[in-house]
Amino acid sequence: MPLPSPDLTARLDAVYREESGRILATLIRLLGDFDTAEDAMHEAFQVALQRWPAEGEPENARAWLVSTARFKAIDAMRRRVRLDASQDEIAEALGRGDSVAAEIDDELPDDRLKLIFTCCHPALAPDARAALTLREVCGLTTEEIARAFLTSAPTVAQRIVRAKARIRDERIPYQVPSGHELPERLGAVLAVVYLLFNEGYSASSGPSLTRADLSAEAIRLGRAVLERLPEPEVMGLVALMLLHEARREARVGVDGELVLLDRQERSRWDRSLIREGIDLVERSLATRRFGPYALQAAIAAVHAEAATPEATDWRQICALYASLLAIQPSPVIELNRAVAVAMHEGPAAGLQMVDALLARGELEDYHLAYSARADLCRRLGRRDEAREAYERALALAKSAPERAYLEKRLRELG
Repeated sequence: MPLPSPDLTARLDAVYREESGRILATLIRLLGDFDTAEDAMHEAFQVALQRWPAEGEPENARAWLVSTARFKAIDAMRRRVRLDASQDEIAEALGRGDSVAAEIDDELPDDRLKLIFTCCHPALAPDARAALTLREVCGLTTEEIARAFLTSAPTVAQRIVRAKARIRDERIPYQVPSGHELPERLGAVLAVVYLLFNEGYSASSGPSLTRADLSAEAIRLGRAVLERLPEPEVMGLVALMLLHEARREARVGVDGELVLLDRQERSRWDRSLIREGIDLVERSLATRRFGPYALQAAIAAVHAEAATPEATDWRQICALYASLLAIQPSPVIELNRAVAVAMHEGPAAGLQMVDALLARGELEDYHLAYSARADLCRRLGRRDEAREAYERALALAKSAPERAYLEKRLRELG
């Protein structure tokens, strides 16, 4: 049997990174169980590693992997038939038909959305909904999810296990709800989509600053929700993602280094995404039923409309952050407001707010809080304090480009 080449191994890694979320969502629909689907998917990738060197990569890799995983699950069920006769009936039902490729292609646009709505069922605890979705739908590790929620990996793992058990025990249906059930799950679904986008727009760890596959999938899912439920907050979320996505190319320098907003080459911003995003912001705000996503999108729109960093309307941004905090209190939003106040009123005013936040202890493990403090101290000429804060931020940062940026700032301090 030919051994897999480095190129094939890299290709399979890429397929796993880009497609595993979609494959898993389809397998959960076909097999009806999270753990069975996960085991079958991983087994299918192992089979691909063994067979593709000799047979070549199939034209539709995703359909091949789903079909292989499905039949592996059927075989496993049939091997257990002596222990449980009901497994045989399940296996026979799953085994009807020789190919699921057409079905996969037909159902793909909805599979991940169905899975998100399943994971966001109101029977599950709010923190478990987001953790389960980010793990099962988006493929994030428990460590990445823990960083997103500023909590520990074991805590996240326990939430995921409990959520899976509840879905299984209560037979929560795998579907996009309709009627009155759709709006009541909307908030949890939007939160998960935005967390997915954030991980793609600013990866919490790894060699790259961004993961374009995750942010693109988040935007696709956001559009799918918008088609079904054109509510102001859905418009706001899609607008927010589009306005951030418009700046993606300008956020990374030629050597992969992080480029902050005030130093970005604005000619590289995607103006078509900006126009679409601003249109959605205006439509959302016009309803006067908007919420936090629309307000965040409005802030992004103010940045997008500024021809130069100096032309940014920081007064308006500070006012929008104040409105946002009134409806969604959050230490991270307070930190962002402090940075805006520093730009509007001066670094001393912003530093006072950042120090008050850090004194409360809510952001003590959040590297961006120390990075913001370091930058404000640097602008005030307080070099020793700036160096100390940059070092603390560097100790907490996991993304290679962010670490490189902080190291550069430290070198500039001398």
